[in-house]
Amino acid sequence: MEHQYLLDTNIASFIIKKTSHALDFRSSKFPAGQLVVSAVTEAELRYGAARLPAEARLHELVEKFLARVTILPWDSDSAQQYGLLRAALEKIGQPMDDIDLMIAAHALALGLVLVTNDHAFSRIKKLKVEDWTKGPRP
Repeated sequence: MEHQYLLDTNIASFIIKKTSHALDFRSSKFPAGQLVVSAVTEAELRYGAARLPAEARLHELVEKFLARVTILPWDSDSAQQYGLLRAALEKIGQPMDDIDLMIAAHALALGLVLVTNDHAFSRIKKLKVEDWTKGPRP
């Protein structure tokens, strides 16, 4: 099955915490395997959970979420995109957070649509972005 949508960390967090009805509705329309996350997002989610006590419910929720999605490795093609993007954005005086830039580079390298509600990604003209936190409710 072809992967089409790369979930940004904020979207993954909304799904884990069930804080967006519109996002829950939209993401439920896709079969398992079409919604993927970058290993970079996995790292951010695991960091967030690690900051909490071991018995915190978030640990279990993060693990359940990661078990349901495909985690894509961040590879050399992503690194090439990252270098080009970072240099281009710095050149025009619009640098981005490194983690966000790594996720954007990953989406570009794989030709995926990035699902996010972070408007910073709109600075990357070649990047296909969708915000599923707004839209139809069940």
